[in-house]
Amino acid sequence: METKNSSLKSNIFVPPVNSILEKVLVDFIKQECGRFGIKKGIVGLSGGIDSSVVAYLAVKALGKKNVFGLILPYKTSSKSSISDAFTIAKKLDIKTKIIDLTPAADGLTNSIDDKKLDNLRRGNILARLRMICLYDYSSKVGGFVLGTGNKTEILLGYTTLFGDAAYAINPIGDLYKTQVWQLAELLKIPKSIIKKKPTADLWAGQTDEQELGFTYKEVDKLLFYLIDSHYSDKELKALGFKPDFIKRVKTIIRKNQFKRLPPLIAKVSNRTINIDFRYSRDWGS
Repeated sequence: METKNSSLKSNIFVPPVNSILEKVLVDFIKQECGRFGIKKGIVGLSGGIDSSVVAYLAVKALGKKNVFGLILPYKTSSKSSISDAFTIAKKLDIKTKIIDLTPAADGLTNSIDDKKLDNLRRGNILARLRMICLYDYSSKVGGFVLGTGNKTEILLGYTTLFGDAAYAINPIGDLYKTQVWQLAELLKIPKSIIKKKPTADLWAGQTDEQELGFTYKEVDKLLFYLIDSHYSDKELKALGFKPDFIKRVKTIIRKNQFKRLPPLIAKVSNRTINIDFRYSRDWGS
């Protein structure tokens, strides 16, 4: 890992991904599921890099018979996203189920009858419907919903609260997007999926980087120095980052902090949940 004493101009800005990291993530899934006697994992397969990596890790941890992939398209979803999701499922030989969200999504949006229902609101509805399906299926088979959001998305709030931000455990939530790409190479995920433009596929033609206004590579470098290495604005500027970019990213991180925390409870007693009453997630088991 780069330190403040090393060259600021180095192109290496995140810890490289290797087989040790792969083992840590596989063990994480295995141990956290085993802690509660859970043997199965459910992954929402989007045909993208993040869900593909999580599916590969889950199979290594739980075995192919215990991993289930749900493919959850909407009528505007790219056909390539669906085919890529099936490609991953076929390579891993895992059970899949495709659920068309169109009837439910359109029924709900038509009931809202709001002419101002823009892409963002519609996308949030779809993200939450996807999670409804994943948790319903987890109840059916008795498995954990595995998160597929990476560290970049979580820091930037590029997630939907109670949508893709909801899961039982997340093996890649501490990996920047660029690290997820590296891990995908290590896992030998198909090149076509690694090279495709990242998209939540919530509306036609949508891409993550276009919506964010910058590339993952650009922001990952800034996030690593800002978050992991505690660089000051002055040091970030010395690396070549523009003040406007630094300010914009820091503002995004701050404004989305609420998405990274449990809902806040008003404190009126001696011991309040998540304030004074705080235990590990398996306390009492």
